[in-house]
Amino acid sequence: MSFIGKWVFHSVMTWDDDGNHVYLSAEDYLNSPMPYVDESDPEAVEDEMKERKGLVGTVIEAADDGKLYMLMPLPEGVSKEEVDAAVSAGVITLHNGMMCQQTMTWEDRDGVIWFDTGIEGEVMGEAAETWARAIDDDGFFTLMNFRFTKAE
Repeated sequence: MSFIGKWVFHSVMTWDDDGNHVYLSAEDYLNSPMPYVDESDPEAVEDEMKERKGLVGTVIEAADDGKLYMLMPLPEGVSKEEVDAAVSAGVITLHNGMMCQQTMTWEDRDGVIWFDTGIEGEVMGEAAETWARAIDDDGFFTLMNFRFTKAE
């Protein structure tokens, strides 16, 4: 399987009541509880649902020039004029009709694909490596706690 192409949302990792990692499909994630949201506040619930829908609509495009484009769908109800104005103002960037949230770099290291997460930090006082292996043992492109599968 070629790494080049589109990778679409498959699942998000979360924890069950026993503290074990579980992966939720898009449908399960959209219907899961909102522990950090006041569910009695309709506006807060609506905002969370917009965020979740954007996440499950995320596409990662691996280009043959060594770039990864993290793409999100345009928000529902936004007109072409509003999108054009946001692009003109530099608020958003579009790539293949989707909002480009982030561009990362990838490379093939002896047959293993790695990408630069851009996430910096420290581990025991030493700078942490920003590069991560792209494809996990199950064949998913993994970015933080999200898994993506290759689109056909």
